[in-house]
Amino acid sequence: MKYVGPRLLCKELLVVSASLSSKKKKRAAFYEAVQDVMRQVGRVRYKTACWDASSDACLQVADYCGWALQRKWETGDSEPYNRISSKIRSEYDLFARGTTCYY
Repeated sequence: MKYVGPRLLCKELLVVSASLSSKKKKRAAFYEAVQDVMRQVGRVRYKTACWDASSDACLQVADYCGWALQRKWETGDSEPYNRISSKIRSEYDLFARGTTCYY
């Protein structure tokens, strides 16, 4: 969001994330993290929400897109990525700089 947020041309934004856990503490921590990033982006008014992924087709599509990119970068399997590549405007390796190995 720190990369995409400043490039958005809208004045208001609804940021919806899939709920990761049914445990209240974990959901609250994730929700606060999303809000923290949105405060850092700062130039747009925003509201945040966490919904169950099965309740929203857009979350399912976003999850598939993230999975397809992950498969391409981590395993070299580009078949899922190739299915959506015409819809991807840009991508970059978030961990390309530095010497720390995250995985």
